[in-house]
Amino acid sequence: MKKAYILMACAALAALVSCGRGKGDAAKQQGPAVREELVETTVLHPQEVMRTIEVSTTVEGYQTMSVAPSVTGRIEHIYVDVGSRVGRGTTLVRMDQQQYNTTKLTFANLALEMSRLEELVKTGAVSQQTYDQTKLSYDQTQESLNFLEQNTFVKAQFGGVITAKNYEDGELYSGQPILELKQISTLKALMAIPETYFPQVKAGMKVDVKSDIYPGEVFPATIEIVYPAVDASSHTFNVKVRIPNGQEKLRPGMYVHTALEIGKSTALLMPYQSVQKLTGANDRYIYINDGGVAKRVFVQIGQRFDDKIEVISDEVVEGVEVVTTGAEKLIPGAKLKIANAAE
Repeated sequence: MKKAYILMACAALAALVSCGRGKGDAAKQQGPAVREELVETTVLHPQEVMRTIEVSTTVEGYQTMSVAPSVTGRIEHIYVDVGSRVGRGTTLVRMDQQQYNTTKLTFANLALEMSRLEELVKTGAVSQQTYDQTKLSYDQTQESLNFLEQNTFVKAQFGGVITAKNYEDGELYSGQPILELKQISTLKALMAIPETYFPQVKAGMKVDVKSDIYPGEVFPATIEIVYPAVDASSHTFNVKVRIPNGQEKLRPGMYVHTALEIGKSTALLMPYQSVQKLTGANDRYIYINDGGVAKRVFVQIGQRFDDKIEVISDEVVEGVEVVTTGAEKLIPGAKLKIANAAE
């Protein structure tokens, strides 16, 4: 009898253990309960915006002249120094005059010979062939004399300021420019614009150039040339901007920036802080409400408007509900508890 009681107790204990294990296995298969994340969302609608392009660059002299004569030899005299202001036609450098003076004498002799032959050819005392050969030598020597005069007495091609001097009087000119002349009363700047905006950017458009050196001051400028080719590596095209600089506050080499307005358009905007950045990469993404769960969508970011940013993706269209608050704590597939959905 006692043995029967022991057997019955063992059977009951085995059943209890088996039941407990079954419940544990079932719970394990079901997994932990999915946690709901409290977020705020908004439904995106197109908004009208003014498109602007932020561009930074350095300014250059509108014209630059490297004083580098085409004849070598000794530099007899440099008439200017760094910082000298010169006008158009001012003599800047005088080179060794020996070759120039020799050619000048040759040309003077040929001029006398031409005068004599012009009379003789009329009377038939000399042949037309002799006259033509002398005339050819005369013309060639005149061209050589003009060339030597321009490269012996080097003059400024425009008004400006001497910004560099690399030689002194009496030194042998070896090819490096003797002087650098820059025009600073008018400046230019080359600006690289993304190819997306090529159809909107036109010559004649007005831009406001600014420099951090002069806070709050604006330098009106004009797009003078839109270069017709796009750089295949950077996908940008250049524009040449003309900047009047009568007060000469800006100087060549200074850093400037501008915001180029290219017209109105529509965009899908969301709070800037709602766009997340993938750890260890530069990829940007947002979360959208996909039937009550979080769906990660990778996006490209466009232009920023105050505290909002334009987001671009094939999956981000009008009417999509995006997470604007709480996105930083989400993972793909997380259940969403919408605290406030704003249209």
